[in-house]
Amino acid sequence: MLNNKDVSKEKPPANKWHYIKKNAFTILMVIAVGILLVSPDAKSFVLRQLMATGLFNASIDKRDVDISNKVNTDFDFSDIKGNLQNTSSLRGKVVFINFWASWCPPCRAEFPSIETLYTKFKDRPDIFFLTINEDSELATGKAYLDKEKFSIPMYQSKGNVPEKVYSGALPTTIVLDKTGKIRFHHTGFANYASDKFVKQIEELINE
Repeated sequence: MLNNKDVSKEKPPANKWHYIKKNAFTILMVIAVGILLVSPDAKSFVLRQLMATGLFNASIDKRDVDISNKVNTDFDFSDIKGNLQNTSSLRGKVVFINFWASWCPPCRAEFPSIETLYTKFKDRPDIFFLTINEDSELATGKAYLDKEKFSIPMYQSKGNVPEKVYSGALPTTIVLDKTGKIRFHHTGFANYASDKFVKQIEELINE
């Protein structure tokens, strides 16, 4: 009569390689999901591939944007040297505002398109790029820009930002016309380097 020890000896060893081969897709998916959960770079890479489809191209002709004169869009901000300014001083310019943080994967995904847009218009005196960093430490945001070799200036908001402009979700992008009215407001990542959006910015500048 066999005891438990003898029975366990007679069982064939589990074929680990067969199991791995049979479940390779599942294992790879688990690894991929794990990487996405812990790596902002991996998440932003995936989002950037989605942006490449053209489904996330920004457009200023949104119908749900409140462009009422009654909406307050003014708030204080400072550059990395601490120089304080208010958006009201930017009247007469189109203002592209983007709230972002280095830890935010959707922000990372869209930032190259913002850099491209900035590069196209940086020498134009009638547009201002106000990229508001929301990292807890200014140096963290600056380090990210330096690492990615982005040339767009970085700012921080000072005091309260009107909720109609920014309610706390990242990324948030707003375009103000020369009178300070909201002409575009979008929460979530988008491609701001598409030909259509570039043309729309040009049209706003020429208004």
